[in-house]
Amino acid sequence: MKIKFCGAARAVTGSAHLITLDSGFTILLDCGLYQGGDKKMANFNDQWFFNPKHINCVVLSHAHIDHCGRLPKLVRDGFRGTIYATHATRSLCAIMLLDSARIQERDAAYHNKKQLKKKKSKRKPLRKPLYDTADVAETMKLFCGMPYDRWFRINREVEVQYRDAGHILGSANVTMKVSEGGRDTLLGFSGDIGRPDRPILRDPQQMPALDYLITESTYGDRVHESKPQESDKMLDVIMRTCLENKGKLIIPAFSVGRTQEIVYMLDQFESAGILPKLPVYVDSPLAVNATQVFGAHPECYDNQLNEYLLIDDNPFGFNNLTYIRNVELSKQLNTSEEPCIIISSSGMMNAGRVRHHLANNISDPRHTFLIVGYCAPDTPGGMLLNGIEEIKLYGVRRPVKANIERMTSFSAHADRNEMIDFISNQKRLKNIFLVHGELDTQKAFRGAILENGYDQVEIPRLGQEFALDR
Repeated sequence: MKIKFCGAARAVTGSAHLITLDSGFTILLDCGLYQGGDKKMANFNDQWFFNPKHINCVVLSHAHIDHCGRLPKLVRDGFRGTIYATHATRSLCAIMLLDSARIQERDAAYHNKKQLKKKKSKRKPLRKPLYDTADVAETMKLFCGMPYDRWFRINREVEVQYRDAGHILGSANVTMKVSEGGRDTLLGFSGDIGRPDRPILRDPQQMPALDYLITESTYGDRVHESKPQESDKMLDVIMRTCLENKGKLIIPAFSVGRTQEIVYMLDQFESAGILPKLPVYVDSPLAVNATQVFGAHPECYDNQLNEYLLIDDNPFGFNNLTYIRNVELSKQLNTSEEPCIIISSSGMMNAGRVRHHLANNISDPRHTFLIVGYCAPDTPGGMLLNGIEEIKLYGVRRPVKANIERMTSFSAHADRNEMIDFISNQKRLKNIFLVHGELDTQKAFRGAILENGYDQVEIPRLGQEFALDR
């Protein structure tokens, strides 16, 4: 058996890990879109480290675009196997991939329109979308929904089990039991590891005892803020921005997971009578659709949310909260002078409606941008966190005068200590492979793992392949 690391190797996004059995059967763990502006990765989404026609099946960990976002491209290029996922992941992928396809189509059309206005000698090549909505329709036909905690067979050599990863709705870690040469080898893929004691979702479940582990490392060099500080800080930022400064609190948040968690927190504030009487807007069509999917999968809820439902049957809706689909209503927020809270995607501010809110509000010191998740260094969110004094948006350089705040406690990714706890039951590992992290972070996390008694920890390069001993 071999593992080839075809994405998210020494990088956070673009998850894709190819398992090839001795028999030649191939399993792709995730098929994610690279998200970021690193010039070295400019062609990643267009290319493969394998032939899509030769992939027998995909085992998907969850529905974030950096884990599932190239599936329609895989299908467009010839894949016809089965895509395994949990039931909630399948539901989310239906809206996530469709949204992604529309973005691909719009971006290509915008680029081509600009180029066609130029003289032929000065035109850049016209673009085709990476995939379109028709490709998404074909992709969804290949999905097969599976429950948590049950072994299912994908061929005569391999059984798979999903356990709840506690990261987003439907997220799972993956255990594969591979029977070759009369022996069983257990290979685990953590997917993205969630955090214990977070709202809405159950805590992450550890995997069975493994021989080999592929694990994420996004926050392997830091420890998040604790939960009690989280509520206090959110209220403090709301008060300072909206009441004292009479400004807008703009929260860039991914449409799936982070947005629902923030809305749920504000809903609890409102129920407790401590949320100021401010308009709150969720300005993201995808977030609106995703919130409906959350409501359809209570099997993923933790006990705290189930108990809260007894006193509030709609944890994602309250007075003064408005979900916005219409683009004209979104544009009105850009010129509005009212103090308010705006939750808008994407979390890194490199796409979506939040870019317009960024462009229209970044130079006003009354306003605050509260960053609540990971931002790649080369994205607008990452640059703002690094203290950039000027940012170029839509061809215009704008001074950064708004307040930039950060809350790491909202992260859906486990921190260093939580990831160490997650693998603490693994006593027989022959090797650990670190993926989904920046290289410096991975080096720090590798040191922490070695200090906890593990012997072999690899940080694979993109395209690197390893043969696994039985």
